[in-house]
Formats: sequence, C-alpha cells, structure tokens
Amino acid sequence: MADFDIIPAYNSIEEIERQLGFFPGDPEAAKTLTTQQVETYNREGYLTALDIFDEAEACDLRAYFDALLQQVMNEGGDSYSISTAHATYSRVYDLLQHPRIVNYVQDILGENVVAWGSHFFCKLPHDGKAVSWHQDASYWPLTPSRTATVWLAIDDADVGNGCMRFIPRSHLHGHLEWRESAASENNVLNQTVENALDYGAPFDNVLRAGQMSIHNDLLLHGSNANQSDRRRCGLTLRYCAAEVHAYMDWNQKGVVVAGQADPRLWPGCPRPQ
Repeated sequence: MADFDIIPAYNSIEEIERQLGFFPGDPEAAKTLTTQQVETYNREGYLTALDIFDEAEACDLRAYFDALLQQVMNEGGDSYSISTAHATYSRVYDLLQHPRIVNYVQDILGENVVAWGSHFFCKLPHDGKAVSWHQDASYWPLTPSRTATVWLAIDDADVGNGCMRFIPRSHLHGHLEWRESAASENNVLNQTVENALDYGAPFDNVLRAGQMSIHNDLLLHGSNANQSDRRRCGLTLRYCAAEVHAYMDWNQKGVVVAGQADPRLWPGCPRPQ
C-alpha cells in the first residue's frame, strides 16, 4: 500500500487520475450473504430488500429523523442538506458501523472496509425534485472505484413516492459520459447521463422502512419526483475497501468499520459527542 503522505494534493476531481472499473465481490468468501446473492450483485450491480430493522426499530429510527429534520429546517436547512451526517450526529455515526449493515457490505467489498459518507435524501410530498440518471463514481475523488452505497429506507419507498431506480448491469460498461443537469430537470444533484436508457430498462427499488439496498458506484441510478402525499426518506451510507485512496481531504471523513486500514490513508473520523 502506498504511503499517503507522499500523495499529491488536488483541488478538483478532474485533476485526479482514477481507476474506474467494476471490482466484483468474492462469492466464496461471503459469510452473511449467500453465494448466489454475491453473484447477483456482481451480475446486476445491486442487491435489494435486505432486512436490517424490524417494524419497531424502523419506527424509532423514523422518529429520530423526524426530530432531526425539524431541527435542521428550523436552522435554515432543507430536506436534502443533512450530509456527512456521521461527523455531526452520533446516532448516524453508529448506524454507519451497525453490524447488520456492515456484514452485508463486507461480503461485497472484502474483509477491510471504511465507511466515509452519510447523507439523508428526503423527498417531501410534491416537492418536485428528481434525481437524474448518474453514476456515483463521477462525484467522488476516490481510486480505485471499489466502493458501494447502502440505501437504508427511513420511510417506505415505492413508485408512488419516488423510489430509487436502477439500470441493471449498467455498471459493467465502465465510466460513462455525463453533462451538467439543466434547471428544468429539478435535479437534486448536478449531473445527468444523457443516454442512460440505452443501457437497459429501469428497475424500481421498492423498499419498506427498515430495509436496505446496496449498489455499485458505477451503476446507473436515479429517481422520479415524489408526486404523492407521503414523504420518502432514505439514508445513504457510503463504503469502500480500505485500500482505496481518497483525495481532497475526503479521507478525513472515514471510519474503519471492518478489519483494518492504513492510518496514513484513513486517519479516522471521531465519533461526535
């Protein structure tokens, strides 16, 4: 593993030479997922409807988020602004390393895993916001792209309230061209892959509160606007293999959640009080 202290600093992601490609999980090493589930992830680019919390636990988590969202909005934020939440909120920090979640992730990414991101994506009823087709890897100053995102459902997510959508197997096409999103798209983010549907038909990632999905950083995904009278909130938790290099100080966000990591690469984000 290279020494982190000799890696040059960069001011923008465009300056970084990144290794962007799919790194499959090892089906034979799986301990929580089945061999077939890891093979499905490798083939399709995602797994879905993995049970994490029962109904009572999911209700407790939703009540926590209700209070947090109200606090953030009272302070001038909005329903999408609770980002890198684990660096501020101890309960999110603990969720990031919850063993039920990490055990699934470890079967995808390997023995040594770092968690580095946490962001609530909360679509309020009729808020008009969508998420255009994109690949996560386009946003992240990480290399190699051995990373994955957990989407933990805080609310039930279905087609009516704008659940996430995947394009199966699109992760096998490498890094795709994108453009800046037009204002008319009402995109929560700022990137759009123009010809995403050329890579296949979308799959609706329907989840009940307390379930999670996990998808690869090169998988095309997005979501439609919430046209319903119901909220749709999910907590994205971001993970990578411990050998991944993070630039632009993103390594300061990292928490070693399984195995070990070189502290020069991942010095460790402390648990907030």
